[in-house]
Amino acid sequence: MNDEEFSALVDEALSDLPAEIQQHLDNVAVVTAVWPSSEEMRLAGVDQPWQLFGLYEGVPLPRRGTHYNLVAPDRIVIYQGPLQRAFASTTDMRHQIRRTVVHEVAHHFGLTERRIRELGY
Repeated sequence: MNDEEFSALVDEALSDLPAEIQQHLDNVAVVTAVWPSSEEMRLAGVDQPWQLFGLYEGVPLPRRGTHYNLVAPDRIVIYQGPLQRAFASTTDMRHQIRRTVVHEVAHHFGLTERRIRELGY
């Protein structure tokens, strides 16, 4: 799968989110990368790059106070390399990209890793 096809799957997953969720993503940049950097792996607490499908960087909505303004957008990165390594078929990859997008968006809404996993993502 090339970069454009991968990005299209990520865009599709974002488009499929309910409008109530999408309206809260106006200051969130969703980008793709081939592999996570060592700094991104450190932030996520993983040892191997293939362990990380996505990463949320920012200030979750519930932690934003009255002084939260004029800040760079939050960032969600979806990693192509680890996903392609783990899933051979486009169907399986599409499913996991959707799960990963939902997982990272949940962090934006303030859900912890533990709670997201309890919910099945």
